[in-house]
Amino acid sequence: MAETDIAKRAAFDIIRYAQVWEDADILVAALRPKAGDTVVSIASAGDNALALLAEGAERVIAVDLNPAQLACVRMRAAMYKLHNHGEFLELMGSRPSGRRRHLLDQAAQTLSEEDRKYWAARVDDVVKYGVGGVGKFENYFRTFREWVLPFIHNHDTIDDLLRERTLEERKAFFDKRWNVWGWRMMLKGFFSRFVMGRLGRDPAFFDHVEVGPSQQVARLTRKALVDQDPAVNPYLHWILKGTHGDVLPRALELERFETIRDRLDRLEIRLCTVETLADEGVKADAFNLSDIFEYMSPEAHEQAYGTILAASRPGARIAYWNMMAPRRVPASMASRVRTNSELEAKLKPIDKAFFYSDFVIEEVA
Repeated sequence: MAETDIAKRAAFDIIRYAQVWEDADILVAALRPKAGDTVVSIASAGDNALALLAEGAERVIAVDLNPAQLACVRMRAAMYKLHNHGEFLELMGSRPSGRRRHLLDQAAQTLSEEDRKYWAARVDDVVKYGVGGVGKFENYFRTFREWVLPFIHNHDTIDDLLRERTLEERKAFFDKRWNVWGWRMMLKGFFSRFVMGRLGRDPAFFDHVEVGPSQQVARLTRKALVDQDPAVNPYLHWILKGTHGDVLPRALELERFETIRDRLDRLEIRLCTVETLADEGVKADAFNLSDIFEYMSPEAHEQAYGTILAASRPGARIAYWNMMAPRRVPASMASRVRTNSELEAKLKPIDKAFFYSDFVIEEVA
């Protein structure tokens, strides 16, 4: 069972990601879900599965090996059902709030007893940080924001970074004010394999990675701060400020809020792997695979990809990210899959989840 390869080596008893750190805008553009489609999505915290739901798919199956991640998805669904948009953003942590305890109690009313107990044990963190701020990865960024970054840049400089600028102005700001010696040294240390593996990701997630993350983070940070506009990047805003600012991830935007609420009956939440779905005879038109291949050996990657093909309808679209491990369709299956290089080239430069090195779009023949 290739997809359980990482499960044997990593702990799956905590919330790793309390929000999804992958850009749903490019994901939707890659998968193009339409009426009648069945979409399989790695659940994570649920945001991108819900973003795909808003596009009109008939069925979205959110799968994960981690029960804690599925508790996040069920909480998201409850928040859409019971709160208005403003309340949702407050409980999420996207906006400041003095009433998160009350909002959490309201949302929890529709959950199972097990889920209510799960969130009751985390109420203090939710009150402080929001539902979207209680994962291990979010805590990693919070440590960076509260204990590391202040030694390099003050609040005024951070606010100034997030101000709208032209490309030339961003280049000048980065070179003269942001990319100082302390920033460069911090990237090497805080985003090293050792620190990230203990504070951010499980160390087992680096088993099949040959290079350290710090070099890549340094390169891709320049992309996020110069080539792209930091003022409109909700992921960067959360890393630096602990909220989403004036722009939101796709599933949290007001124009999709009611649509997602109305379509929650199309969402299936499953504690399983894609292999399980294939064994059940599920056939899908699109797959959001997050960055699951990065955690696998080449042999496990090949086996998992074969499982995905077994669960694919002709023409199915497959999208996934790579951060440090280069993964694409295995050579043994290349004749059955077409890489959409043109669309990749269009979407990768605008990927606001800037820490990924590659975004792969493939289509089943």
